[in-house]
Amino acid sequence: MRTEYDIWVYSTDVGDTRAIVGYSVEALDGGIGKIDEATEEVGGSSIVVDTGPWIFGHKVILPAGVVERVDREDERVYVSRTKEQIKNAPELGERTTSDEMHRDELGRYYGPEGAGWREPPRGL
Repeated sequence: MRTEYDIWVYSTDVGDTRAIVGYSVEALDGGIGKIDEATEEVGGSSIVVDTGPWIFGHKVILPAGVVERVDREDERVYVSRTKEQIKNAPELGERTTSDEMHRDELGRYYGPEGAGWREPPRGL
């Protein structure tokens, strides 16, 4: 169990993320797309979600800390944010998942005091 919440670290309940590419992603208020990529970088883990037609085919990066759980039987990943919070997050655009400026923007957005902040799930 973590004593300090880190937006870029998966919960210990998530398990192996290499097999979740292609899984559907469920926000607190409904589906948002499918996982296009999952990273397991020390201090920088995330998922890239292809939102399809939902927000006009954009890809968004969700920090690992917003992933609440993975349902491997139904191939769904549940995140602790609403569709609106995800839609309003800084866009990936032409940047890559390793773009430090974009990661900083996302960290501010999803982290404490940001517009996309929510209390971390219990047990983190």
